[in-house]
Amino acid sequence: MRTLRYLTLDVVAHTLAVSLVLFLVVFSGRFIKYLAEAAIGDLSAGILLPVMLYKLPAFLELILPLGFYIGLLLSFGRLYADSEMVIFRASGTSQVQLFKHVAPATLAVTAGVAVIALFAGPYGALKANALLSEPRSAEGMHVLAEGRFKKQRGGDYVTYVARIGDDGRMDTVFVAERQRAESGISLSATLADAGSIEIDQASGRRYLALSDGKRYDMTPGSAQLTETQFSGYRSLIPEVEGGLRSQARTETLPTLMLLSSDNPEHLAIFGWRVSLPLIVPIMALFAIPLSRTDSRRGRYARLGPALLVFLLYFVALSQARTISEDSRSALIFIAVHALFMLSGLFLLFKEELTRWLRGRA
Repeated sequence: MRTLRYLTLDVVAHTLAVSLVLFLVVFSGRFIKYLAEAAIGDLSAGILLPVMLYKLPAFLELILPLGFYIGLLLSFGRLYADSEMVIFRASGTSQVQLFKHVAPATLAVTAGVAVIALFAGPYGALKANALLSEPRSAEGMHVLAEGRFKKQRGGDYVTYVARIGDDGRMDTVFVAERQRAESGISLSATLADAGSIEIDQASGRRYLALSDGKRYDMTPGSAQLTETQFSGYRSLIPEVEGGLRSQARTETLPTLMLLSSDNPEHLAIFGWRVSLPLIVPIMALFAIPLSRTDSRRGRYARLGPALLVFLLYFVALSQARTISEDSRSALIFIAVHALFMLSGLFLLFKEELTRWLRGRA
């Protein structure tokens, strides 16, 4: 019982420390990126913090498995480096028995990641998207500024609005757009008496809805100019690449809805969400044998190869998600998990297996 408590407290302490560092690095990086969106007007500063808080589960569902894995490596690496593991091994404690000692902590972290990945994460993404879908959440909708020209896409999209009302309605709207294609460059200019922002609820895309105006189209080098008069016209507003609004809305779908869907993309997302908590116990199988070191090499000697295993596992699951969307089957997820689980079990039971084979010889 004392051994169980000692190991558990040591693993928990290392896990919390590593997870906190990873969280601060990820959160600060994302915060700076989204703060830049607020600076250019793509995001209202008033909803920046609430949106980030709703996004926390999406950060934790990846940070916790990695943090726990590194925590196990550092904890057992310290035992090896300080020669405390010699005492455990001399008392007859095997790798399998050591794994049993950390099994309660492993199950607790697995359950926590499962709740986050399957329920809290999608709910947080749903609430964040609800905030982002509010018309006033984009201060002048980042491409529009009263009485000023605004450039987007490197100058390929330019807008001007004479006046923006409190209700979001706009007077005298000008839009100039340059489109690049394999066939060449085309230019267009649109001038409308009024306009407003409309949000497609299905895709989350924002459109500049114009009324009572004219659109002019031409090709550089050509004398031909096409004039089109319209009573209503919608122009897609370009989003900041990699920004909050560009994220897939399928991430907001409840897990139970994904389970009952026959959409291959939904099936792939469901397989990914289920995979996240499974990473915790499977990687824990690798932690004990891969942390084995000695006092001369130090506790960090095996950290690099061990992290490489985690990276391979994560990349394999990412590829499985892509393949699952094309094959309409979740079997690829099962194959990846089975491969790494069997590999981890082999490393964990290697000593017992070797001892058993010698006894049979």
